[in-house]
Amino acid sequence: MTSSAKTTIPNNDLVSNLEQIGLSATAQNLDDLIARATKGRWAPRVILEELYKIESCERARLSLEHRLRFAGIGRLKPMADFDWNWPKKIERDIVERALSLDFIQEGRNLILLGRNGLGKTMIAKNIAYAAVMAGYSVLFRTAAQIIEHLQCDSPQLRRRRIQAYARPHLLCIDELAYLSYDDNAADLLYEVINRRYEQRSIVITTNRPFKEWNQVFPNATCIATLLDRLTHHADAAVFEGESYRFHESEKESTARRSKK
Repeated sequence: MTSSAKTTIPNNDLVSNLEQIGLSATAQNLDDLIARATKGRWAPRVILEELYKIESCERARLSLEHRLRFAGIGRLKPMADFDWNWPKKIERDIVERALSLDFIQEGRNLILLGRNGLGKTMIAKNIAYAAVMAGYSVLFRTAAQIIEHLQCDSPQLRRRRIQAYARPHLLCIDELAYLSYDDNAADLLYEVINRRYEQRSIVITTNRPFKEWNQVFPNATCIATLLDRLTHHADAAVFEGESYRFHESEKESTARRSKK
């Protein structure tokens, strides 16, 4: 009688096989996993539970990396560096409530309005980053980037791109009304805002009061409707004061002169 010999997959082949079925994290940590399981005399269930932990942690890490890349937040100064005393006026309660991200669950919008250099973009980026870390999908773009991206000849491509801006849990539109646009740009922006209306949240930074938006989008007939959709379920935080960047530049110039 011949006994059937047990076959053992070589370690290198096992690593490849695990990677082929999507267990890449387990494959990368295979030697360590085997060593710990052997030393601890783990039961099969314990091994499977550890495998689940390894894979779920890795997939959460990859998901976070993907969402951060997709968001396009760029360089970020943490809120710990924000000087709350610099703006002459800032509605801190609105900003801090927004940083809690409750407005995203409620489908509300946030508008940060004030002169350049008062920290509006910094705050918007911190809100966006906090949302990504909390598991939300986020897209951070300037108004100019969005409008340029949507200005294409193909109606089908334009519809797909508008839908891409409608999909994320949070859309941050930075520097809206900083430049002047034609009426077509206003129509494109309206389509994005209308798709998200009462469904998904928007954060907007702008240096122009709403009554001046007709100057930003001259001849556009949709501005009143756009503002109506944007502000219906929204909190607006007004910033007043001098540019902090200009303040820092003056301090650096003074410091350089004192060294001479």
